[in-house]
Amino acid sequence: MSKTIGRSSGPPRRTGGESEVWNLRLYVAGQSPKCVAALNNLRALCEEHLPGRYRIEIIDLLEKPQLARTDEVVAIPTVVRKLPPPVKRLIGALGDRQRALVGLEIGGEP
Repeated sequence: MSKTIGRSSGPPRRTGGESEVWNLRLYVAGQSPKCVAALNNLRALCEEHLPGRYRIEIIDLLEKPQLARTDEVVAIPTVVRKLPPPVKRLIGALGDRQRALVGLEIGGEP
């Protein structure tokens, strides 16, 4: 399974700023509790901090394990921030909101 969820207000911009669309990939393995929690936590973070400016692509590695190489995924669940650059990776269910915000650099904090 590979599907995209989320909302955006237009095409991605690469210049930074408030209207930039964030492209995130969530690598999961089926519907394990940690993977479901990661998706729910990621959605909540995006709705709170990036409303209308994000896309989440869900990649199920049980169905397409070869895709793990694309983003150098070694554990699941893993979130990969593709845009805005630089690429960032965060492993886990994202239950620690502060760690997730800092790790993905959401909210302007590197």
